[in-house]
Amino acid sequence: MYKVLIVEDESIIRKGLSYKVNWLENNCFVVGNAADGKDGLIKIKELKPDIVITDIRMPFKDGIQMLEESLHIYDYEAIIISGYSEFDYARQAISLGVNEYLLKPIDFSKLNQVICKLILKIEVKDKANVHEESLGVYSELLNVDFYERDINRSKLVFDILTYIQSNFSRKITLNDLSEQYSLSTVYLNNKFKEETNYTINDFLNRYRILKAIEMLKRDDMLIYEIAELVGFQNYKYFSQVFKKYVGASPTLFIGSLG
Repeated sequence: MYKVLIVEDESIIRKGLSYKVNWLENNCFVVGNAADGKDGLIKIKELKPDIVITDIRMPFKDGIQMLEESLHIYDYEAIIISGYSEFDYARQAISLGVNEYLLKPIDFSKLNQVICKLILKIEVKDKANVHEESLGVYSELLNVDFYERDINRSKLVFDILTYIQSNFSRKITLNDLSEQYSLSTVYLNNKFKEETNYTINDFLNRYRILKAIEMLKRDDMLIYEIAELVGFQNYKYFSQVFKKYVGASPTLFIGSLG
């Protein structure tokens, strides 16, 4: 749910914004309120709201000052409330990237429209962030392709790397590798981690997710089909592992690709 902070010095307006709006309908809730810009700034730092609704003229610190000192740091969406006499003053907020403002008395149907608009904006921004983070993880996962090229790699670890790359779509267990190389699972895992910084299972999962990302980018297969092709028989478990390494579910990752 999205967190909303209300900053307004008039008690009746503050209460109206808190209780006359069906916040749950828009997947929001009022996380807090403040009676002036100084307290509002403190609440923004503490509560990290997604949306801040603020008056302009308030004691101690006005709404514009509060926005100037916090918007670029905490990255929230803002709605300005102003009276007709403050309309030109409200235009200062445009330079801060705030394009949503409401005139008093507040039209709650208009407020609802603005809230819906900002939620869509937040969702688009979240998807963009997921995509950016995913690209970073993707680059990290790509590093697994270079591990077998290290001239100092032992033949044992080189063989395991090659085996994983050739058989990642099949079931691979430590016990299977133990029998194949006639070595204990503990020794295999320790030796592998010593030379790659990863356990065998961690490397295997990273490699599988790397291959899954490549397939997801082609957009010609269903997610459960990709899960099976990269060695996961359980779709739910595949989603859990994917989210662990990429930071988003496969579905959200696809959405972030636009």
